[in-house]
Amino acid sequence: MLYKDTIQSGWGRALRSKARIARPERRTALDELMSTAPAPAFGAARSYGDAALNADGALIDMSRLNRLLRFTPETGCLRAEAGVTLGELLAIFGPQGWMPAAMPGTAHVTLGGAIASDVHGKNHHAHGSFGQHVSSIRLMGADGKLRDISEVEHPELFRATIGGMGQTGVIVAAELRLIRCAGGRVELRKQRLPNLDAFLAAFHDNSADFSVGWIDATAKGTALGRGVLEEGHVIAGNFASPRNPRAVPFNMPGLTLSRPAVKAFNALYYHRASASGRMRKRPIGDMFFPLDGLAHWNRLYGKRGFHQFQCVLPQSTCDVMLPRLLEEIAGSGLASPLSVLKKLGSGRAGYMSFPMAGMTLAADFRANAKAVPLLGKLNRMVAEAGGRVYMAKDSTLDPGLIRAMYPEVDKYRAVLAEVDPTGVFTTDLARRLNLRGTDA
Repeated sequence: MLYKDTIQSGWGRALRSKARIARPERRTALDELMSTAPAPAFGAARSYGDAALNADGALIDMSRLNRLLRFTPETGCLRAEAGVTLGELLAIFGPQGWMPAAMPGTAHVTLGGAIASDVHGKNHHAHGSFGQHVSSIRLMGADGKLRDISEVEHPELFRATIGGMGQTGVIVAAELRLIRCAGGRVELRKQRLPNLDAFLAAFHDNSADFSVGWIDATAKGTALGRGVLEEGHVIAGNFASPRNPRAVPFNMPGLTLSRPAVKAFNALYYHRASASGRMRKRPIGDMFFPLDGLAHWNRLYGKRGFHQFQCVLPQSTCDVMLPRLLEEIAGSGLASPLSVLKKLGSGRAGYMSFPMAGMTLAADFRANAKAVPLLGKLNRMVAEAGGRVYMAKDSTLDPGLIRAMYPEVDKYRAVLAEVDPTGVFTTDLARRLNLRGTDA
């Protein structure tokens, strides 16, 4: 198995670096790589920033190690290799009445990536984060040895691995508990809401299985935080056959997401939704993976790419800080149409897991000289409010804010110092954010 020099980027494409990448197709090939030239692993490279980058180093692409190893249909317990995607799991096990408990916004996230980022979905308020449904992980360390880790065996390493952004070793396989799936359709209700107060009230009273809000990040004044709320329940029905999505064929010019264009699109999308709410029945993928219907949608931002800002604010400061964040974003004139608001519950599985009880806001910004200072200000405001920024989406965070946002970082660093003292699994993200605390 040979490494190949490749220019790699995250999904946001604002950060890039050159690395030697190998793609093993068998466990034996992975074992050989790890015994001779161990390196960090990545899955589908759908993290937005530099989580899957290692400048001038090596990386292991785990996407071909995607076998299903064991499934118990009575309990929904599944063991699988790290390279299988969550979309594949839904397609295979959904018709059997089971699905992953947490489904992020794209089907292309791998099992290993979902664990390393401790992803959450539109049902976090009910089912928590992905890592809370993981029973055990088979982890390969820098020494090439396999360890089966869980809440019982090596619990500290288990908690450092879930949400740990790949710094503890290579996730080879995992066992997880699926949840019941009623069918391949969702009953989806869409309703436009006039401002942020209406949004927060709607989320407070929400009883839907899945809920997500699209926010018009250009709106100001009395319309601040206006948007469209989607609420869904999974219902009986056949699973739709996979469709070939339309694709963005090339990098779009700057005018595509200019301020006037974004404002016009947002106004149109907002007014198309019903004020009283409209109920429709749709394929289940329309709820979970709306952006997958447009392949290469990241090209909409042009060749320089984009930065995504995603934060979570605790309930205690949400009412004050969320309007301030939206005012900053609206005043900047830099936001894209892709701005999202969701309610999170209390569940998180790892020392560095992102979720906390409160509201999470996500917004995209074209990569340019004005975006980085804005993001820096937003990040500081989040830290001031006791919130945190999602590392799987981040590309600009000040490493000095990590301790405030992730109070269990010392426990995490202690595990890394023990299992990977020479930093074999250090990535661009880990260096940028000083996750190992080497300069502390």
